[in-house]
Amino acid sequence: MIAADKAVVIIPTYNEILNIERMLNTLDSIHPNLHVLIIDDGSPDGTANVVKKFQTNKKNLHLLERQGKLGLGTAYIKGFKWALENNYEAVITMDCDFSHEPEAITSFLENLGQNDLVIGSRYTGGIRIMNWPMQRLLLSYFASIYARIITGIPFFDSTGGFNGYTNKALSTLKLDNVFSIGYAFQIELKYKVWSLGLPSKEIPITFFERTDGKSKMSRKIIFEAVINVFRFRIKKVMGTLN
Repeated sequence: MIAADKAVVIIPTYNEILNIERMLNTLDSIHPNLHVLIIDDGSPDGTANVVKKFQTNKKNLHLLERQGKLGLGTAYIKGFKWALENNYEAVITMDCDFSHEPEAITSFLENLGQNDLVIGSRYTGGIRIMNWPMQRLLLSYFASIYARIITGIPFFDSTGGFNGYTNKALSTLKLDNVFSIGYAFQIELKYKVWSLGLPSKEIPITFFERTDGKSKMSRKIIFEAVINVFRFRIKKVMGTLN
């Protein structure tokens, strides 16, 4: 188990003014000692300003600002490097829109330590996705099946963004070699950790469709994921994955 004050939750944001204040208050009420890192991509709606206001009374709240929308993968890589530099024992990644339940962080902390990768799975022991249209549900579900078939990765949910990584996992990975930018990043990182033989575990979570703000999913992101899955497999066969 990882203590809350030894872990950091990384949350990338872009135009999350409708969610950020409630998220920060919720995280503080559940785990007041947990560190939180917001990585904001120059949100024009003032998301970063809300974080700065909270920072005046919250010393374990951190903010990295970037100029422009540079992609989910690059945001997390920047956050991972920051976490390693600051010697956190574990990192938990999650969204700001409450599609991921902050209350589930406790389960991640309990399972990290004995596992170097903990995956919040929407498909372990049944499908637990609330309020998604059938088209998007099928797209997500079959994307994970597609990734399993092509790469051999054993996880039921390789595309989800609610995950935990230990310091050991992140420091073992060559973060500068991660090439996925969009949601394919989630598959790439899990695949690389698994390929290194590090202990991993899926834990069940419930996923909720956002009620405030706008989804960042696009056709470009989906296309990247389809192509990159093949790239992951080819690189593993060639011995150049990590």
